[in-house]
Amino acid sequence: MSIATVNLGRHRITRLIIGGNPFSGCSHQSRERDEEMLNYYTTDRIKQTLRECEAAGINTCLMRADAHILRVLREYRNEGGTIQWIAQQAGEQAFEGNLQRAVADGAIAYFVHGAVADQLYAEGKLGRITDMVACIKDAGIPAGVAGHALEVHRAVDQAGIAVDFHVVCFYNCGSIHAGRGNEFSTTDPPKAVNIIQEIQKPCIAYKVLGAGRVSAQEGLSYAFANIKPTDAVVVGMFTKDKPGMVEENVRLAERAISSTCDAP
Repeated sequence: MSIATVNLGRHRITRLIIGGNPFSGCSHQSRERDEEMLNYYTTDRIKQTLRECEAAGINTCLMRADAHILRVLREYRNEGGTIQWIAQQAGEQAFEGNLQRAVADGAIAYFVHGAVADQLYAEGKLGRITDMVACIKDAGIPAGVAGHALEVHRAVDQAGIAVDFHVVCFYNCGSIHAGRGNEFSTTDPPKAVNIIQEIQKPCIAYKVLGAGRVSAQEGLSYAFANIKPTDAVVVGMFTKDKPGMVEENVRLAERAISSTCDAP
């Protein structure tokens, strides 16, 4: 299988990226589902899923820069794994130290966590986001900003903050700014794609499947039909639910991407 790629700094990343929320027990569904993910995703199973991704053509993962993921990635690479890693800020850690650990462990890019950016925007502290982005770029890798609240992306873009990419949530869920918790409204994705189309910088769309509330076929088809050709999609995969999920998602993504190329 061969997935289309786009540029992220000096790297080429597949337009379908595997996300790490299931590996970290973040279901955005229920406490019971979180526990199920944590119990299933041992280190060996995470490594196996990453190997399946590489075999299916996915060359990039997006995961937290915390001690658990750093350890898993170290073992994976020591065993020959080559998947590229986009690091999400671990918001519970000091920013500068977390960034330094991610860079030292081979992150090809790093971005400000969505909840952190939401909070800073709500407090009128875009200057802090500017400083964080500059710090990432000074570390020598592309810098991004995530956000559940779409206003964050518009504000960052209009302020001219020198991000290299945006990580845009299809659903305004878990946003401190909006105070909505794990709410997934069907009115959110059209608003998200409007922002993605408005921003010229590359975007990585996340939660395009509504954390399991939308089928892979529907969610991937809609996402790739509406994001820019320079953009990518990140999807978490809980392989306990369906053996062969990785290969199926790759096929669906390839079909969706191909359909946008064929469109008049």
